Amino acid sequence: MIDNVVTADPSTSRRFTPEVRRGLLGLGLGNALEWYDWMVFGLLSAYIGPSFFPSHDPLSATLNTLAVFAVGFAFRPLGGVLLGTFADRIGRRRIMLLSIMLMAATTLLVAVTPSYAVIGQWSGIILVASRIIQGISTGIEAPLSTSHAVELAPEGREGMVAGLMSFYVNLGILMASLVSFLCSLTIGGAAMSTWGWRVPFVIGALFGLVVLYLRRSLPETLQPEEIAGSSTAGVWTGIRKHWLAVLAIIFVVGAAQAYNYAWNTGLPTAARSNFKEDPTAVFALTTALGAILVLGSWVVGKLTDGKAMSRWFVVTRLLAIPSVFLMLLYVQPGLGGFAAVLLGGSIVLVLNMTIYNVVSTSLMPKGIRGTGVALGYGIGVALFGGTASYLLVWFQSLHADWIFPTYVAVLSALSVLFYVLARRSSGLYVGK
Repeated sequence: MIDNVVTADPSTSRRFTPEVRRGLLGLGLGNALEWYDWMVFGLLSAYIGPSFFPSHDPLSATLNTLAVFAVGFAFRPLGGVLLGTFADRIGRRRIMLLSIMLMAATTLLVAVTPSYAVIGQWSGIILVASRIIQGISTGIEAPLSTSHAVELAPEGREGMVAGLMSFYVNLGILMASLVSFLCSLTIGGAAMSTWGWRVPFVIGALFGLVVLYLRRSLPETLQPEEIAGSSTAGVWTGIRKHWLAVLAIIFVVGAAQAYNYAWNTGLPTAARSNFKEDPTAVFALTTALGAILVLGSWVVGKLTDGKAMSRWFVVTRLLAIPSVFLMLLYVQPGLGGFAAVLLGGSIVLVLNMTIYNVVSTSLMPKGIRGTGVALGYGIGVALFGGTASYLLVWFQSLHADWIFPTYVAVLSALSVLFYVLARRSSGLYVGK
């Protein structure tokens, strides 16, 4: 059925039903695709840049590509506002289908767009347009899929939902690193720079078709009376009332994303571009990081299931403040130093990345959750996540390495402050 609705029954077990499991699978794999595509673009930026932008300086071409990377983030708030409002007006399911359709189509477009040498400036224009559409798509994908998953699952299972959704996110990151590594290993560096970088994007487009098929039977969590009673004016009245929660979500998401993109994209890009490390070895280490995040998210989900998510958030976010300074240990070429920093910071990274989306969801009431969480998420990612890789590489090129970890530490401290204020102001709507 097109408008199948799942209803909550307080008397049912806390175990996931087959319907909920199928829904979580479709939602989770959509997150995996989003992060796969986003991380592939960042990891292969050194190859993509010369294909789309004319430059005799590889570092300049790489920075141009990372700027396009940031452009996609800039359009996430628009996606959150536009599609989030529709999600609160017409239901979650239809928007989740639209999101994955946009992502799969534009991933394929990036894969098949001719290079600058063939069609000139149109190659860069098509690349930017694709990233804008993907930014709009991903502006709703992560926040709404997590909200949808929390609404599907029985009350009290928020920790397990956090672990599952984070597991799929990290699976996408691992797949990006693994596919990039295998392509580099089998095709070779010369072929990767000319055509081989397109292969991971073709794989992503095919993956999108699988997710689209799974989401066809996704249950709807908004009840018919909730949809009938919703209006655009009502949604935005609620957003204005909960402005402090939106502000908190911006920093909860932004600090986590800045840390995440520094570790998963910024550090590997700096290793290849600034310190000229062997690309295959860098991809191998980022793949190892992905494996740690996949397994760790599952473990964190088990540990937090049925526990007070707010307490876990505050403790793990405070731990991020000192741990982000580990990156200062990687200031000169050497795979040993790179591996120590990359894997050493992975524990705190997985703790933060597992729970931040569910923590954001908990701050918003159901009737405005799609819009409120997506708006805060989009702004946080655009301001702090999308610029993290660029800032890290830029500060390192200026030999001012200390600035970036200080910046992330301040963001982490502010995220705790605004979260506590929002929680005291209007309470929590999911978990405790």
